[in-house]
Amino acid sequence: MTDRIRFHSDENVSSAITVALRKAGIDVSTTASADLIGSSDLEQLAFVQREQRVIITHDDDFLKIASERDDHPGVAYCRKDARSIGEIVEQLILIHEVLVPDEMAGQVQFL
Repeated sequence: MTDRIRFHSDENVSSAITVALRKAGIDVSTTASADLIGSSDLEQLAFVQREQRVIITHDDDFLKIASERDDHPGVAYCRKDARSIGEIVEQLILIHEVLVPDEMAGQVQFL
């Protein structure tokens, strides 16, 4: 396992967030790059578990999943349109800078 958090952006998250994170040197995959467009939440979960990536999402369903199990690498959640893209990026960079994967595992961080 890497000592740095890696992210996975689900399909309802703005691509501008992914671009900004990559410009900051952060490893982030997307639903499109993982060929998961239209996949179920459980398929997305299986991917992030396999790849050990924290999922970035606006999808409330991941809050339910995270409350029922703790075997996921972590969820970075922000309610849709609750924050600007810049605010979300700042929060994700902060998570990347101060937490390690073990600290994020099984947790939800609200952005």
